[in-house]
Amino acid sequence: MRPTRGWPLFALVVAVSLAADLVTKEAIFSRLGMPGEGRRIVFVPGVFELETNLNEGALFGMGQGLSWLFAIVSVAALVGILAMLARPAARDSGWLLVALALICGGILGNLYDRLGVPGLVWHAPPERVGQPVYAVRDWIHVTVPGVIDWPIFNLADSWLVIGAGMLVLASFRTPPAAEQILPA
Repeated sequence: MRPTRGWPLFALVVAVSLAADLVTKEAIFSRLGMPGEGRRIVFVPGVFELETNLNEGALFGMGQGLSWLFAIVSVAALVGILAMLARPAARDSGWLLVALALICGGILGNLYDRLGVPGLVWHAPPERVGQPVYAVRDWIHVTVPGVIDWPIFNLADSWLVIGAGMLVLASFRTPPAAEQILPA
């Protein structure tokens, strides 16, 4: 077995997912400006819009102001995933590689934001104007009227959810006979 097996696929998916996240964040924020400036793109009124938001927390905005903690957790998760993939057997499954690569792409996209996007500063409230932003840039807003107004998210969040979903699906898979542990 080649020691590089799986790494090219992993690196490609990480690079593409990270680039897609960062490019879309930059494009949307450049076009719509900072949150609260009132500009948005409406595709389906009251259902699907693009609008900017800054999230200093994590999942559903929990832990506001703890960006430093989420940055540490992100780095720990990246290290854990890379340590797992250091084992050649862990790189045998293309499904697992893609799932973990999407998770890494999502982690890196949001980590980039949490560490402070160069030149991005707060425009409000008055006491924060001009200070660097250490928050995740979100821009996708989905609502199901009368059911849920989903928190605004970004592609990195989507990659994290898709990768986690793939891991859940993989957990239900019956391993091929060659992978099953036989009783002694």
